[in-house]
Amino acid sequence: MSASVLAQTLRRTAALCLPLALVAALSGCATDSSGQEAGAGAPPPPEIVAHTVARADIPLEMAYMGQTAGSREVEVRARVGGILLRRNYEEGSRVRQGELMFEIDPAPYQAALEQAKGALGQAEASLAQAKRDAERMATLYKGDVVAKKDNDDAKTTLESTTSAVETARGKLREASLNLEWTKVTAPISGMTSKETRSEGSLVTTNTDASLLTTISRVDPIYVNFSMSGPEMMKLRKLRAEGKVVITGGNDFGVRLTMPDGVDYPDTGRINFTDTQVDSTTGVVKVRAEFANPDGLVLPGQFVRVRLEGARYKDVLAIPQGAVLNTQQGAMVWTVDDKNQIAPRPVVLGETVGNTYLVEKGLEPGERIVAEGVIKVRPGMTVTVRGDTPAPAAKAEPAGGGASDATTKTGEAAKVEGKEARS
Repeated sequence: MSASVLAQTLRRTAALCLPLALVAALSGCATDSSGQEAGAGAPPPPEIVAHTVARADIPLEMAYMGQTAGSREVEVRARVGGILLRRNYEEGSRVRQGELMFEIDPAPYQAALEQAKGALGQAEASLAQAKRDAERMATLYKGDVVAKKDNDDAKTTLESTTSAVETARGKLREASLNLEWTKVTAPISGMTSKETRSEGSLVTTNTDASLLTTISRVDPIYVNFSMSGPEMMKLRKLRAEGKVVITGGNDFGVRLTMPDGVDYPDTGRINFTDTQVDSTTGVVKVRAEFANPDGLVLPGQFVRVRLEGARYKDVLAIPQGAVLNTQQGAMVWTVDDKNQIAPRPVVLGETVGNTYLVEKGLEPGERIVAEGVIKVRPGMTVTVRGDTPAPAAKAEPAGGGASDATTKTGEAAKVEGKEARS
């Protein structure tokens, strides 16, 4: 084959291949374009959790930090001085009222008692003699044998010796008491503390050296805690208006959580509320009482106190996570029967646990977005994944700050508020 013939053959082959390549390329472009159009459909509606607004009684639990104390705290002190001979109780044990705890050397007091007895005997003998002399003088005076002064002197001696007998009897009683007080007994039943004076020590009756130990009565046990003055006034106002009621009467039930997080099994009661606000701290002192027959609660423990039984009556409550805090105020997203979203301003009342009480803006039966508030926009159609149950209040320690969930919702609300206005 000549070179000219070969060149012509190659040109014909290229001319045939070029249209086929263009067709293939166009077919590929069409395939890609149709695939892109197929994937460019609208995204599915966002899923949210709705909350149906309803009226209910919402428990109001108030929690505080408190400290336990014995219902009676008694100092056991020496009433007479002397050498402490022995301790008759085990430190930290339970003692009963009247039980012997300490013994002080009784020897000097026994001697003083004997002296007092002798002095009383002498005084009584002098009194007997004075009585005889007075009777004799009275007889002689009637017969004009002695002068009136002699008779008066006899009467004076009788009165003086009578007083001396009374004084001697008092001294004897004092000596008897001092001897009795060398045996130091428990003034109340309760739990004992560590001894402050060991055996062999000299104890005296002055304030510092007379303390031997302390006894705490732990059944019942007291729990002291405080409420802020404004909180106390607010609670009284709500009760007076009928917005807050207490189940079963006018007394709170008091529950106790121990330092290890375990709830104490018995319910206590408030037995004292101060009538004035402390001017330095701004709080009202409150005391609760618990039965403690087994001594499980010890004085001085820090515990958590919860007041139960109070409830907000017939109120609308919504989860805190449903509320958006915009520049125009609080708002929620409502969900209509077609699952479409619309903004709704609301007026909020009290914060109860993880819920807000609603004063204006919502009616029973309406639905709001409880979860997924940052996914939705006005007019958007959503898929409702579920409905939250009626909110229940959880007690938070008084004076606590907002929860993390509330803080995050507030951050999201600023973004949502700007987009809702755009």
